[in-house]
Amino acid sequence: MFRKQPYAGTREEQYELLLRQLTGLIEDETNRIANLANAAALLGQFLDDINWVGFYLLEGDQLVLGPFQGLPACVRIPVGRGVCGTAVSRGEPIVVDDVHRFPGHIACDSASNSEIVIPLRSGNAIIGVLDIDSPRFARFDRTDLHYLSRFCDTLAAHL
Repeated sequence: MFRKQPYAGTREEQYELLLRQLTGLIEDETNRIANLANAAALLGQFLDDINWVGFYLLEGDQLVLGPFQGLPACVRIPVGRGVCGTAVSRGEPIVVDDVHRFPGHIACDSASNSEIVIPLRSGNAIIGVLDIDSPRFARFDRTDLHYLSRFCDTLAAHL
């Protein structure tokens, strides 16, 4: 049984606990959708000041909506478009302090003001992205980028 509790300690200690929780949720499960769904739910309860968290999975030259927490979202995003598609085409994470200034930003939730997108990899191949939106400008920093990248590496190893 799960119960939401506040995380204690430094941000780094909180993120380390999050990584242990993720491992506990996915280490014995082989179903990709189940692991992505639990990962989205875990991040949704862990992160403050977010309005959307979820995954897009790469199918050909498009990202297709996967498990998420938040309002209904765009179903397909072409590689190279928006923050998610740009992260795939560049092959690297992107942190956007103000999505309204990002060329070609795709607005699925009008409340979003900042965003972080981190590619999920299987070996060297990108298989999808983690996408997190916030109504707060400049919500995501280097600490978030570091630990969310580790989160994605841990998760991708179980996909």
